[in-house]
Order: sequence, then structure tokens, then C-alpha cells
Amino acid sequence: MRFERWGTALAVLGLLLPVAVRAETLLTVDATKPPPQLETGYLKMGQGVSPSGEAIGINNRYLTLNGRPWMPTMGEFHYSRFPADGWDEQLAKMKAAGIDIVASYIIWNHHEEVEGAFTWDADRDLRRFAELCARHGLKLMVRIGPWSHAEVRYGGIPDWVVDSMPTRGNDPQYLSFVDRFYRQISAQLNGLLWKDGGPVVGVQLENEYNLTGPGQGRDHIATLKRLALAAGFDVPLYTVTGWDQTVYPTGEVVPVFGGYPDEPWKASPDMLPPKETYAFRFDSRVSGNLGAQTVATRRGDADPDIPHTPFLGAEYGGGVPAMYRRRAVIDPPDIAAMLPVQIGSGVNLFGYYMFHGGRNPLGRTTLEENTAINGHNDTPIIGYDFQAPIGQYGDMRPVLRKVRPFHLFTAAYGDQVAPMVPHAPAVLPRGLDDLATPRWSVRSAGDAAFVFFSSHIRQYRMQAASDVRFAIDLPGGRVTFPSTPITIPPGSYFIWPVNMDLGGAHLAYATAQPVARILVAGVETHILQAEPGIPVELALTGAMGVRTAVGKVAQMDGASIVTGLEPGTGAVIDFVADGKPKRLLVLTQDQAENLTLLRRDGGDIAVITAADLFPIKAGLEMRSRGDNRFRFATLPAIGGDGAADGLFTAYERSVPAKPELAVTIEKLRDAGTAPPIRIGGPARAAMQPAPEMYGRSAAWRLSVPRDALQGVADSWLELDYQGDVGRLFSGVRLIDDHYFNGPVWRVALKRFKAEIRQPLTLTIMPLRADAPIYIQEEWKPKQDAGGQVATLKGARLVPEYKLVVEMGK
Repeated sequence: MRFERWGTALAVLGLLLPVAVRAETLLTVDATKPPPQLETGYLKMGQGVSPSGEAIGINNRYLTLNGRPWMPTMGEFHYSRFPADGWDEQLAKMKAAGIDIVASYIIWNHHEEVEGAFTWDADRDLRRFAELCARHGLKLMVRIGPWSHAEVRYGGIPDWVVDSMPTRGNDPQYLSFVDRFYRQISAQLNGLLWKDGGPVVGVQLENEYNLTGPGQGRDHIATLKRLALAAGFDVPLYTVTGWDQTVYPTGEVVPVFGGYPDEPWKASPDMLPPKETYAFRFDSRVSGNLGAQTVATRRGDADPDIPHTPFLGAEYGGGVPAMYRRRAVIDPPDIAAMLPVQIGSGVNLFGYYMFHGGRNPLGRTTLEENTAINGHNDTPIIGYDFQAPIGQYGDMRPVLRKVRPFHLFTAAYGDQVAPMVPHAPAVLPRGLDDLATPRWSVRSAGDAAFVFFSSHIRQYRMQAASDVRFAIDLPGGRVTFPSTPITIPPGSYFIWPVNMDLGGAHLAYATAQPVARILVAGVETHILQAEPGIPVELALTGAMGVRTAVGKVAQMDGASIVTGLEPGTGAVIDFVADGKPKRLLVLTQDQAENLTLLRRDGGDIAVITAADLFPIKAGLEMRSRGDNRFRFATLPAIGGDGAADGLFTAYERSVPAKPELAVTIEKLRDAGTAPPIRIGGPARAAMQPAPEMYGRSAAWRLSVPRDALQGVADSWLELDYQGDVGRLFSGVRLIDDHYFNGPVWRVALKRFKAEIRQPLTLTIMPLRADAPIYIQEEWKPKQDAGGQVATLKGARLVPEYKLVVEMGK
């Protein structure tokens, strides 16, 4: 199908404003090459069929669910780093965010800190966590180690193992304890594997394994798989991480991949060059330095295995860990822009590390990674927030809203995308530092395709793509769109359809991203998202009776061309396909980012709100920090008290406002002189202060009003400070800590309702002006050479309000 002449015809019809002829750039790609043949049987996986007949499968290109291509989204959440009484709510939030599979390390030293004394209760109750995943319709991937990394002490291997035997190899003594640990995990998950009707669909063995010495290498991974099988782990998927030259027995496990927006494990105190994570990939799946703790001595196995394995992800950064020597502040687009790039490169399972932050438990020792025990990195003793989409205290952050439309997209249309293969455009960037050449790709199968585009690179500004159109060569001919050239602003990232199946009709193209599909009063409704600064234009084929009240429709060569739409809840295009009424709805970017889909027995409900939102048994719950008014719109309506808002019904409700409360601040002592930053550790870089140096910290007493938590869901203590390391104490017990990186440090107090009955103590270790630490320029304290800073600029309380909206089933 050829659409090149539509622009001229539409201008003649008056549907487009006449413009002077100007030079344009055609962004072209040859997508005529057919996908490779499907290959099954190469990967030796476990039982993929549940007692109810649900089936998970895998081939060389994608996963399948009940025989259909399946493109799930996976998010990491460490149950042992979050209070057990909050798991149910947090899993509801992850489900509402579009997560399909929860991944979690089973961190050995969280469960067997003392030899033979296993702990599987309270915050370490793996069985209850798995049962809650099942209750929320979430699948579970268990990463059983035994070495995890996870920024944990000795990578999660208990001290008593590290002190007494070789690890991460086939030493018989080590393997005997690994076998016992695996059997303990299996006992906790007995009856909860997929084959039993449970949520556990996969097992990851080891992590970042590139060791090739005696008793190591591929044979060690094969040995771990044998131990896992002997322990009872018969699951649909066995995986290993595939980056940093990982070695593994091909055919026995599936490699999974990742990428991060920054590299806090690097030694450099400077801003990094443009990251490989923002570059489309057409050969290797390995995305730069992901921080493996060991150095490879040979080429890894992942790249040669590409013809036989699908491109699956496990560690695309939902943020970055706090590390002493590099303190990046990640903006929401830094994460969201990775999705079209990686999916456009062929990823068929987008997995986040982390999707939900947490905090390290305290044991007989502290359990964080640190250079004092020869760890590669220094990390906070307690805080493991990760700047994740859901923070360590359970707050749903702006980055979640940026990424959620992509989760909804893969849930709705992943069965179309997964079989498609990526194609490189005719003109590629010259390198990672090329900020002028457009970055994009096409995935296609037959004449159906999707265009993936991104001009966002963290900390760098790309040039606008001026006066461009896309020209996609498919087996049935070239599709060129839109009808007139557009300029794509810097910082844009999106997925646009070409010949997308709508069930009896096709979306021949659209300059708006498909987001979700919902059935409303029997009408199949496809929700799209407009891209700021780019006019919406779309073409429908096979559709009858195309009409819209907010744009113009023209017929051309059997297609209906829609232009002039103003995105919003009223930007509706109705049509008929296969005798059934159908609908397109084009939302603004802000509306789409605030869109949540709730799957309920009585029918799906789309909700647009800026508040945090998640389902509860009675209906839905919303949270708002600082604002007691809740504004939301639903499709369909959920009550008679709303006002029409296009296709949606809008509501406004409020809860009683809490009077402003003040934190009483009393300075206890001034800072002493901070010692010079030590250089050392495996990275030969800045090391955090020795424990005895923290006595030089400045200190303040913070008194929180006794009624801070009364009448609210939570109360947030915001600490605006400058320094090196902030620590918060109840008496002499550390309850949270933070490496200064610029933004306000936020601590939710509900978790510490007993502690705040007495004053808390905040200490701030001074930050030296000459510290070889990376802090972004916009966040660096202004200091004189040779000076230091340890300042508390302010502390305030922000109430978190809660609204419950009851709905029928």
C-alpha cells in the first residue's frame, strides 16, 4: 500500500493548510526482510502448563501465553527489604502500574545469617509474599542466587560461607550449602510453582557470572541448574544475566539483559558521555557497563546465542542505586525514554531493576555492600530507594506516570509487537555522541509495523528532527507519513503504528502512540497518546462510517484520513469494522500519563488522575501528598455525581485538610572538620568515611508533633540539607540514611510512629569542597575552595491524604 501522494491530495481538499514547498528529509527503512523461522526445542525449560491449562512457552523470538505471543513487563521488588504488613498494598500499586511479573532476589544472608538458622517469617516470609502475588494476579520470578549482588554484603552470601570456603564455583562444601539453601527456598514455595497453579514462572541462577577458572564457567551454571531441579524447581523459565561477558551452558538457560541511565559504580567523578542505553541496538544485546563485580577473561556466550534465544530484559534501571562516589539524580524521561529504544531494539520482556525501592534489614552486622569488606561500592547502610518508580516508602513517583503508558501498550498490543523483528534505518548515528542524526527503528512482521523513536539522552540535548517524514518499505509497498513534514522536538520519545490491526480494520498510520484498549458499553475503544508539538494525523483502512466531531475526515484510495484533532478526552473517532462499532480516543500526553486501567469482574475501568491510585477490594484508593482535593475522571462513569468530560466523567472530592504542623529544630552541635576523602577499594575511587569519622557530623534534634499522623494516611518529613551523608536516628538507633545528591530527602513517618513519640536526631557529615565525588552541577553546594558544608536549611511535614472510592464488582 502506497501513501506518498496523500499530502498533496489533502492540501487540495483543504484539510491541510497550504504551505510553501520546503525541503523535507525522508527517514527511510527497509523492513521487507522476513523474520527468521520460529525455533522451538533448543531451550530446555521446565513444565509450562498449569493445572487449569494455562501455558507459558518460549521460542527463539518471544514468549507465549496460551499459545499467543506474550510481551510482559517485569518489575523488581525485594520483599525482604520492605515491611511485610505493607506487601499487599505495594503489590496492588505494582499491578496498577502495569507490572505483570514481580521479580525478587532471595537474598541468602537475609535468610541464613547464622549457619543452619533459617528465617522465613515476618519480613522474610517468602511464601506469604508469593501468595500475595497470586492474589493480585501477578506472576513471580525468583532470583535464587546463591550470589545476587543486589548491593548486599558479599552479594548476599553469608559471612560464615565467605569466611570458610571458596564461593561461586563447584567447591563441594560450597555446593552442599547452596543445595540446602535451594531446598529451603523450594520448601517455602511448595505448591506455588506455575505447574501447581501458583505464580512462580521462573528462576534466575546466579548473577553477572563471567568467571572461567577451575570449577567455574559454564559447568558451574549447569551445576546450579541441576541443584535447582533436584530441589524441585520445575518452572517454565530458567534464566541467567547475559551482560558483562556472562558464560553459561547454552540451551539450558535463557540470557536476560539490561541497561542503566548512569553508572554509579564507575570511578569517574565527572559527567559521563552519552549512554549506550539510549542507542538503538541492531547486533549485540549487551548494553555497556552494568557493574559486574568480576572481570571477564573471554568472550561471553550471549551474543553467539542470539539466533536461538529471544531478547528478554531483567535489569533496565528504574533508577540507579545510591553509591558514595557517584550521586546521579535521575529525571523521569531518563527512564521512560529507554522503553521505546529497548523495545524498538527487539526486547520482548522489559524487566526493571528496581521498580520498587526498599531498605536493608539490620542483622548481626549491617547488610549493605561497602568497600570496608572489599565490596566494589559504598552504599547506604539502610536506604535502598533506587529512585525507583515506587520509592522505598511506597510513594508512586512521577517516573511511574512516564513509563506506565508503555506498560499499557505492551499489555494491549504486545501480541502484535512480539513477533516483529527490528530493522535499522538507512542512516544511523555515527556514534553515541552523535546528537544530530535521528535515532529510530522499525519492528515489523509482514505489512504491519511500529516506528520507535527517541531524541532523549540523559544530560545531553539532541537536535530537533526538522521537516521529516517516515518512509517504511514493507513487503506490500512503501508507507510514507505523515502527509506533510513535521518537526520532532528534542526530548521526544514514542511508538507509532503502521498497519496496526484493529480487528476488521487497520490503523494505516498515526502520529500518536497507541496506549490501551478497553471495552466500554460493548464498544472496543483504543486509547492513543499525542506527542507534544506534533499534530495528530491518522489513517484508517477497512473502516466504515468514520466520523469525528473534533477534526476532519477525508477519503482517499480506500482510506479515511483524520486531521485537525485537538487531543483530549473528547478527541473521539468512531467507525465500524466487521459490523461492530469501534472507537479511537486521542488523549494529551499528560492525560495518558495519568491513565490507569483497573481490571474488574464487572468490566474494565479507565481512570485519569494525578493522584497515586491502586485497586482495593471495595473499589479504588487514591493518595495525594499535600493536597486534600482529589480530581479524577473515569470511563465508564462510576457514579451519578460526576460531570461529563468528553468520553469520561469527571469527579472532584475532598477529605478534611490537616492544619499545617511545624517540626521543631534544635541544633545540638556544629560539624567538626571532615577528613580528606580516602581513595581505595576495588574501584580505586572515593570511599565513604570510616565509621569513627561520623562523630564529626553536625547534629540537630527534630521534634515531630504528636498528632502528625492523625487523620492522614502518612506524614512525610522533608529534610532540605547539604552535606556528605545524612543519618536519621531514634535515640542511638539508625532508622534511615542518605547520600546527599541535591533534592530534598523525604522520610515517611508512619513506619516510625513509635519512634516519633520522642525527638529524632539528624546528623550531617560535612562535604568537603575538594571531594572527588560526582554530584550534578545543578545540585552542587556553592563552596569556597578548601571549605566544607554541613547545613540543615529546613525541615517540614507534608501530609499524605487518602480517598477511598467504593465501586461494585
